[in-house]
Amino acid sequence: MKALHSWLLTEGAHGMISQVEGLAKALNTTFDHKKVKLPFYSKFLPPIITPKNRAFFNYKQLTQDIAVIPDFLISCGRKSVIANVVLKKIFEKKYNKVIQNIHIQDPKISSKFFNFVITPEHDNPLTGRNVLISRGALHYLNEEDVKNTNLKKEKVITCILGGPNKYYDFFFKDMESIFNQLIGLNNISRVNVIASRRTPSDVFEKLRLVFNDKKFNYDYSLQKINYTKSLAEASHIFVTCDSTSMISEAAITGKPIYIVKLKNIKNDYRFKRFFNLFKDLGIIRFFEGSIDNWTYEKLYETKRISKIIIRKTNEHFKICKEQ
Repeated sequence: MKALHSWLLTEGAHGMISQVEGLAKALNTTFDHKKVKLPFYSKFLPPIITPKNRAFFNYKQLTQDIAVIPDFLISCGRKSVIANVVLKKIFEKKYNKVIQNIHIQDPKISSKFFNFVITPEHDNPLTGRNVLISRGALHYLNEEDVKNTNLKKEKVITCILGGPNKYYDFFFKDMESIFNQLIGLNNISRVNVIASRRTPSDVFEKLRLVFNDKKFNYDYSLQKINYTKSLAEASHIFVTCDSTSMISEAAITGKPIYIVKLKNIKNDYRFKRFFNLFKDLGIIRFFEGSIDNWTYEKLYETKRISKIIIRKTNEHFKICKEQ
């Protein structure tokens, strides 16, 4: 049987790429990443008033040299909404092929334009027969990526740093007291400090300079293999509060996750709903100077959501064949 193929439509942000790629892999499809760009006259138009027309995104660039017509169009983020809807309509008519289109996050237009819409529970989720609710964010990690390698059961802390966004500041002083407390913890074998793409380089370098204890291991390479290795060998995981995506990724390990609180510069009610959900699931706690051990059911929403999509898609095609 020929493998199914997906086009992954995003504006290129890592968090979005992780979500669409994770879903494509869970659906067992091959995939091509397609970066959606908007012309200047539509960059600031909300999707609900943007004409569903190829002139409102880089259609020609996306459709040059098509090797495989996609079976799935999977998009994430506001800028990819119109591209997803228009490409499905054009491709189905041009190639006489049924294409399933999926959007991750609230598309800000009616869900009827998609076969599936996936929205997180903490983010005022939509309702509808084709709307699937996820607990946290989908992502590209799987259980094999983060399989536990800490067989000696050493105390190894992996501290994952995010960066500034419209809700939180991110300065050296935000991390200084946390790192001082990490130094004071007993029986810690190693502290892996992992940067993300949003981590300011000056903050990271100052942390490395000031907290140069030999048990601290710093990584700014942004390589997936180093990220997953640090999750696999950790006994406890610390994540700054600015990224629901990184917290969701860490939750696939089943290991204790501590949230490092940053100063908010804007009402962070969406994050608070997320934190409350993950606390209720027994996944996270806020760091208050000491560490403990606890367990919870590993959270692998990408796999759960993909199974629903596969089942519903198969049911749809079965009904069509019977009609």
